[in-house]
Formats: sequence, structure tokens, C-alpha cells
Amino acid sequence: MRSDSMKTGVARAPHRSLMKALGLTDKEIVRPIIGIANSFNEVVPGHAGLGSIAEMVKAGIRSAGGTPMEFGTIGVCDGIAMGHIGMNYSLGSRELIADSIEVMAMAHPFDGIVLIPNCDKIIPGMLIAAMRLDIPAVVISGGPMLAGCFRGKAVGLDKIFEAVGEISAGRMTEEDLKELEDVICPGIGSCSGLFTANSMNCLAEALGLTLPGNGSIPAVAAERLRLAKLAGERVVELAEKGMTPRGIITRRSFENAITVDMAIGGSTNTTLHLMAIAYYGGLELSLEDFNRISGRTPHLCNLAPGGDDHMEDLDRAGGIPAVMAELSRGDLLHLDEFTVTGSTVGENIRGVEVLDREVITSLDAPRHSDGGLAILRGSLAPDGSVVKQSAVDPTMFRHSGPARVFNSEEEGMEAILSRQIRKGEVIVIRYEGPRGGPGMREMLSPTSAIAGVGMDREVALITDGRFSGASRGASIGHISPEAAAGGPVAAIRDGDEIEIDIPGKRLDLKLSDDEIGRRLSEIPPWEPKIREGYMARYATLVSSADKGAVFPR
Repeated sequence: MRSDSMKTGVARAPHRSLMKALGLTDKEIVRPIIGIANSFNEVVPGHAGLGSIAEMVKAGIRSAGGTPMEFGTIGVCDGIAMGHIGMNYSLGSRELIADSIEVMAMAHPFDGIVLIPNCDKIIPGMLIAAMRLDIPAVVISGGPMLAGCFRGKAVGLDKIFEAVGEISAGRMTEEDLKELEDVICPGIGSCSGLFTANSMNCLAEALGLTLPGNGSIPAVAAERLRLAKLAGERVVELAEKGMTPRGIITRRSFENAITVDMAIGGSTNTTLHLMAIAYYGGLELSLEDFNRISGRTPHLCNLAPGGDDHMEDLDRAGGIPAVMAELSRGDLLHLDEFTVTGSTVGENIRGVEVLDREVITSLDAPRHSDGGLAILRGSLAPDGSVVKQSAVDPTMFRHSGPARVFNSEEEGMEAILSRQIRKGEVIVIRYEGPRGGPGMREMLSPTSAIAGVGMDREVALITDGRFSGASRGASIGHISPEAAAGGPVAAIRDGDEIEIDIPGKRLDLKLSDDEIGRRLSEIPPWEPKIREGYMARYATLVSSADKGAVFPR
């Protein structure tokens, strides 16, 4: 066992004595030692219930003959961090989480590890750690929040951000806002729509690093606790067999995850995270893989923010196993890929059926003929950009308009709320990329404000930053190269014509290459907005968005 290096033999008597100081007996020390990376905290609603999940995991580990050892990681709430300097630190926390788990699992050589995340950057951070460490691992998340209910209608967090714009437009009163604020988040869990957290929990399941049901079982369900106990049991079995993530997860596993992503209409941030997980695991993945798979995969679900359904509806309809079962009817999945269950994808979904066709449509009558995401390239994004096409009104699939340029999210937000934006314009928010932000802030506040003032079918927004999974509308992010790296987005001036063609997968600045080059040559060197501490170091290391915003291996 891997843990023998810290507990076996005469020379390890001091080590065993320290374990006994924790209350462990000789019998417990000789068993497989299983680490539990728990991102519980009292800051993030998605993480407030993870203490109960960890206790169930421990029970499962003990029942299978292992010894659990729990430790903590950080976790940022993107919703609370949104719209201020806190969002600069969110994406960067992904690498910190992975690093901290690596440190703990190398300093204390566990025989296996259970990873307990539940929100936007914590899930990919833990998946990165699993791939990097390559020790037996199972992921069990805390599960999604139930939808709120506002005047008889199910609502998620996206609606409260949009309400800010509605206040500005006079379409909602402050009394209405207070009523919505009180009911929209009814309890613990990752926010109830198919935002980044729930997208990544679903894709962790599709990858094969969780037990079936992980993506959709609600946080408050007893079934979630039972799943946690089973995860604890399963990791001991994986440790005894020596089954590790790199021995289970292949490039074809990632293709399965991307296929599910396209079918459910996941967050644009999944492109960043899946590429990063693959990169740190030594596997090749590119933006072109997303377009290729999107072109062959029908969009089957209509989950918020693009639709009215929420995660509890997806769970009731059969969850990710039902989505995968439907996709398998069209030979769209690699069914022979193994998972942490010890069985293949095909074996896991054998006999599974879709239980509600209003939530998961059939391949014969999809919501859209192609997938939820599209990668756009062109003179404005030579290395790529990302749009959640399933959440774009069809009238905005092709759009050409004059640019309104802002060098920060705050400038753009002020213009939107003060009604300075005109119909047909393309809002450009730049210097918000991985380096330029630094940290590639999410633009949920601007996109929600645009929707709130009723202009989501009239204007587009493009950025070298990111969009929240809760964003909708003609919102194109991850523009690469970013402005801070001298990308063409830095050359845009107010009034320049920008052409968007989502079906044609194009994003173009209607200027000659010579003019773009001349303008870029006149721009002074980029100066980071944060010049000390972690994010200053992050800005010197991080790659562009088209590579997954990763550090050198």
C-alpha cells in the first residue's frame, strides 16, 4: 500500500505515534488510509452541507475496511464574489485547490482519496488534483440547491441578477426585489440552474470519476447521503485494486463528457475546465474538439438560464444516466470506457430510461440539432472564443453592429445601468482575461443587466473575460488572444463594425489586418491591475483561455 511508506517498519514508529495521538488504533493504522479533501466552509451555500457528506463518506470507508483522514480546502462563492475585486480571485483558486490537495496527499501518502467539492472552481480544482496525483480517487459533490419559488414560478439565481437591470429599467420595484431576494435561494446546495457548478458536477459524472447520480441528486436529499456512503466504500475497493484516474480516464472519456455537455447545454466555463483537467492529466484536448462534438450532438435539455427547468427537474427525469442512455441510442458515446464504479459506461446505463420527455427530449425531436456551445474564430478571435448558443435568441445568431468599448467590467456595467447602450451595438469588455484581469472575471452582472433592461435581443456582449454559467443572450467570451497579450480585441475602437456569425462559427472585426496591426503597435505595454500577492504571480504564469488558463506542468 502507498501508505506503508509512512506507517510500516521500525523506522516509522514516530509516525505511528503521531497517528495514535489522533486516537487511531493499531488496527486502524494498518488498514488502507483514505484521505478526504473536504471543501466545507460557512461562506458558500453550496459547501455549508459538506460536513454531513464527509461523515457519510467516513462511514462508507470504515465499513469497507479503510481508515479515513479528513482535511480541508478553500472554496470561493462566485455569486458573492461577483461584480467586485473578489471575482479576480475565483479562477485562480482552482490551481490553489489542486496544489493544496497535492501537497496533502504527497506529504501524507494516502492509499486513496475522496474529493468533496460543490461549486464552480472547486470541482475542476479537485478533478485536476485527481488527475495529477493519480491515486485511487472518487468525487462526491454536495449536490444542487432546490429552485426557489417566486409568485408560483420556479426561479434560480440568474433571475436575481437580472432583477438588478429590471430595477434600472423601471420594470421591477425594490419591494419586488426584496421579495425575490428572500425566496430565490431556499437552502444549501450549488445554485439550482445549469450554471458552472452543476455543469461540472454533471461532467465529472460523465467523465467517470463519480458514482451515477452525482450530478443531479439534490443537496437536501437523503439519496445524496447514501451516495456519499457508497463513494466511501468504493474508494477502498479502488485502492485495493490499484485503479487510478489515469488508468480509468482516457481521451474518449473526455469526448463522452463533452458530448453530455453539448446535450444538456452546459456553461461556457466547461471549455476552460475540461481542457485544464485533460492538460494536467497529460491528455490532448482542444477547442476544436468542442466544435466537432457540438456539430454531431443534439441539444436535449432546456435548463436555466436558457430555459425554465432546474436541476431537480433533471434529476426527476433520470439525471445524467438518462441523458447518456438517450445519447447512446444515437451511438454518440464511447460505451466501453471504464468508470470508478468498476463498470463501463454502457454497463452503468443499461436499463436506464428517460422518465420525463418534457425535461430530456428524444434524439428524434431535440431542442436544437447541434450542441449547447459553439467555438467562434475569426479576425477578432484568431485562437477562439466561446458562446452558449443554446441560450442565445435566434434573432441574434447573426449580428453586425458598432462597438462600444470598455476597459473593465465596472465601466461596462455603469453604461448598461445608466441606459447609455443603444440598440444594435456590440459591447466590448476587455483587459479581463486570465492575465489582464488578472483572473478572467465572470461577466454575470453585465449580461444579467442587459437582460434585465430588456436588451438581450438587441445588443451583444463580447469579452476576453468569462461568463457565468448563469449568463444568457448573445454573450461571447474567452476571446483569445486576450487584450493583455496583444490580441486583436485590444485594437477595437468605438464605432468599429463587429460581425457575429454563430452558425458560421465566426467573430470578425471589420478592419484590415494592416490596420489592426498598426493599432496594436501603438498600444503601450500592459500593466497588471493587481501587482502583489497571489494574483500578481498568477498573471505571470497563466496561459491563455484557449489553452484552459493553466500553469506550466
